[in-house]
Amino acid sequence: MGELRHLMRHQSFLRGLVYFNGSSEPVDCLIRDVSAHCARIILCHAMTVPGSVELYIPHLDRTERAYVEWHRGSELSLRFSEAIHIHSASLETNNLAQRIAQLEFELASLRQAVKRLRAKTRL
Repeated sequence: MGELRHLMRHQSFLRGLVYFNGSSEPVDCLIRDVSAHCARIILCHAMTVPGSVELYIPHLDRTERAYVEWHRGSELSLRFSEAIHIHSASLETNNLAQRIAQLEFELASLRQAVKRLRAKTRL
């Protein structure tokens, strides 16, 4: 399968918050890569997702409206409604705070997986 992307995405480990249907309660996510037009995110767990969301990127202090291009389990590809300006230097993964946020996200995901496995074994 050939590469379908026309624009380069920058790999990242940014923490994000996703708002669904104008909800005031966000869902944590990890932004794995991002470009001026799109992003790939991973939610803490698989869930039903509407066709459009708002993605808040604390590191950039930006909230962007985005449309879901595809959704597989807890992973989503989002297309921004308007192009955003991304500096690759602002996405550096060497930042200790970003690394901690990534590890906290992974820990929360593992806890959810353990909880689901325990619930299945009780059945």
